[in-house]
Amino acid sequence: MKRRDFLRTGIGASLLSGALPLFGGLESVNGMPASSDYDIAAVRGGNGADMFDRAIEAIGGMGRYVKSGQKVLVKPNIGWDAPPERAANTNPDVVARIVQRCKDAGASEVYVFDNTCNKWDRCYRNSGIEDAVKAAGGKMIPGNTESFYREVEIPNGVSLKKAKVHKLVLESDVFINVPVMKHHSSTRISLAMKNLMGVVWDRKFYHSNDLHQCIADFCTYKKPDLNIIDGYNMMTKNGPRGVSVADVTNLKALIASPDIVAADAAATKMFGLQPTEIGHIKIAHDMKLGNMNLEELSISKQKMA
Repeated sequence: MKRRDFLRTGIGASLLSGALPLFGGLESVNGMPASSDYDIAAVRGGNGADMFDRAIEAIGGMGRYVKSGQKVLVKPNIGWDAPPERAANTNPDVVARIVQRCKDAGASEVYVFDNTCNKWDRCYRNSGIEDAVKAAGGKMIPGNTESFYREVEIPNGVSLKKAKVHKLVLESDVFINVPVMKHHSSTRISLAMKNLMGVVWDRKFYHSNDLHQCIADFCTYKKPDLNIIDGYNMMTKNGPRGVSVADVTNLKALIASPDIVAADAAATKMFGLQPTEIGHIKIAHDMKLGNMNLEELSISKQKMA
């Protein structure tokens, strides 16, 4: 999709006109009543760290996902050598609070990495994520060398039949996926499923072999235990790297769900788009990797003062 079309029909146009309601397209989705914990939490209006705390409580609390003594992998987007205000990468405050809550839940180790697009050490440093993670008690692990990756078979994949996957994905007890909510020139938007391209070495294969199908295929091999989509700052155009802060709106939003398809579907609504408009979301739903039909799920929608 061309940038001018995205701006005219997607969140760019909606935000500029002020037409997008508080929870985007989620505003009109009532969903099923929650019998206990919610399937999805959508929070608006706070800082990134506090919105995470509110969201995780709605979907069962961190103790539901992380147990004492477990090793946890937290996978943000750290792909670009850009400062936090550009929203090319995940908000460091969100990542730090997740690391802290994992430690509070008794995690023995919390690892953070990404297979970056720009030079890895500059991405880690200039994103603000490296310092934030270390301050919270986590460990930054590089993803820039092929020796860190192990080849695995993906027997249920349609286009993606094998991939070299970072060893932390294979060795950790808990996998937490923390993408930033942003525009992407190849897939329209980049959310939770798209963020998993950062755990494989040979991701160029995706681009030449049906990108949307490959993104869904990987989820047949490994789905995160928890997905936190950071929309504190949202990149509305020129993604995935962006050009300047003019590409960014301070949306103050966060979505959390253990269902990666549902999380992406909910975030897509906040772009003013429908999940069926995003190839890999529809494919993953049809492959029964999660549920994009939000009206069938229980959704907690919270506005922070």
